[in-house]
Amino acid sequence: MALSPGETSEGLSPPFLELLRAEPLGQLTVLDVGTGTGRLALALGPLCRAVVGVDREARAIDDARKRAAAAGLANVRFVVGDVEVEDYAPFKPEMVVAHLCMSDAIAERAARVLGPGQVFAFVAFHTDQWKETGRPSRFSYGEVRAKRLLKRCGFTIEHLEVEREVATFESVEQALAAAVALREQWKADGRWVRYVKFLEEGGRTLTRARLVVKARKK
Repeated sequence: MALSPGETSEGLSPPFLELLRAEPLGQLTVLDVGTGTGRLALALGPLCRAVVGVDREARAIDDARKRAAAAGLANVRFVVGDVEVEDYAPFKPEMVVAHLCMSDAIAERAARVLGPGQVFAFVAFHTDQWKETGRPSRFSYGEVRAKRLLKRCGFTIEHLEVEREVATFESVEQALAAAVALREQWKADGRWVRYVKFLEEGGRTLTRARLVVKARKK
């Protein structure tokens, strides 16, 4: 699938990275929750004092460790762990970040570990993500839900925006081809049938939408 205009080669949002770069990263230990294969952690590694990436998938962590070693990033380490269950305090983070791995539990744990003035920043799927399938992701957030969560956790929002791209197709075939990489996943969760029905009824779009947020602990 071709990259969106607002994405880097690693699929990271440039505006999100700019929000992080505005902080004194060279003085900070950053915790990347739900790091996966470490794409965000590895992008931040050269800029930060230290980065810790945590993910419950051991295979992804093994891959991330290999990538860090290949890049010569001695200040980046990866740990297997469930970021919705574990306490973040042992990692001693001064900033918590999450890229397409967001939940209320993550925000709550970030709030517990961060001190006044420290940053929690994330990219989450927006509720409009793949809205043509008629089924929002359980990991998605709308603006109101995100604001309420962060307020409850004691954060002040400094930046909140929706990155949205709506692809338009001339035919059903084009629309199906654009989603082919998602077909098996969507068949498993019931989205594929709904997307095909949307197209059969004349729809010709596919929406990608993400919520980009930077908040600071009060």
